[in-house]
Amino acid sequence: MTVEAAVDSYLRHVSIERGLSGNTVVAYRRDLTVYAGWLEEQGIRSPAEVTSPVISEFAVHLGSRPESPLTASSLARMLSTVRGFHRFLLEEGLVEADVAHEIRPPKLSSRLPKAISVDQVNALLAATDGDEPAQLRDKALLELLYATGARVSEAVDLNVDDVIDAEVVRLTGKGSKQRMVPLGSYARAAIDAYLVRARPVLSSRGRATPALFLGMRGARLSRQSAWLIIRAAAERAQLDAEISPHTLRHSFATHLLAGGADVRVVQELLGHSSVATTQIYTLVTADTLRDVYTSAHPRAR
Repeated sequence: MTVEAAVDSYLRHVSIERGLSGNTVVAYRRDLTVYAGWLEEQGIRSPAEVTSPVISEFAVHLGSRPESPLTASSLARMLSTVRGFHRFLLEEGLVEADVAHEIRPPKLSSRLPKAISVDQVNALLAATDGDEPAQLRDKALLELLYATGARVSEAVDLNVDDVIDAEVVRLTGKGSKQRMVPLGSYARAAIDAYLVRARPVLSSRGRATPALFLGMRGARLSRQSAWLIIRAAAERAQLDAEISPHTLRHSFATHLLAGGADVRVVQELLGHSSVATTQIYTLVTADTLRDVYTSAHPRAR
């Protein structure tokens, strides 16, 4: 079997049998295309010809190539993809050994998620006030993002039927895993106003679609459009902090933990497969408490 054929087989496996999202499969394909191209340059055309030293050389190449060397985080992602590929080859009996087993990505510094304060969130949400269809939609979108901690992709993928009732929304996360997340009263009110007063207007401008959030031409709102909506609201709110699509998700988690929520409950709400991912937010909360203590306690310094 050639390397290209093995890559195709692996991508079918992660897509069909493991049910990974389309975006994840695209990322795997991109990484493995680079890997397969490099192997071809080395005269290697079969997975059976790959050895551990070859993969080590590939890692060195990625970090030192003259044209756009990879950062530590990108290198770690690429090597993770390669390890998964070679593990699959062994499990399928296509090779006799997992030659990528020993390869280890560079250690990454712990990057804390960026969250904004409750006051800043309130200012951001207030910047979407208004009675025009676009304003009602933007208010509903941002209120939902902050109320549920949804990824922006999860929000724009919502259909009207995913708003189960006035209390719960059904989100579909990575790997097509679904979770039920409560809606707060502010988000419920914003979504109700949008559904009654704005969505019918937007829907009349395009073909029928089950999508919850619609663009100005009646089609499903795109991720890029959602990003632009958030950025525009941040500019109107005159927020100094850098606001990204993930900002409301980070703020959701940080504010819940700061309010005393159990980390495993937050894990379920965020749709994290591992509690270790969620625990990053506890470091954010600890840093905030430390800053307050240092500035307020008379014998802290």
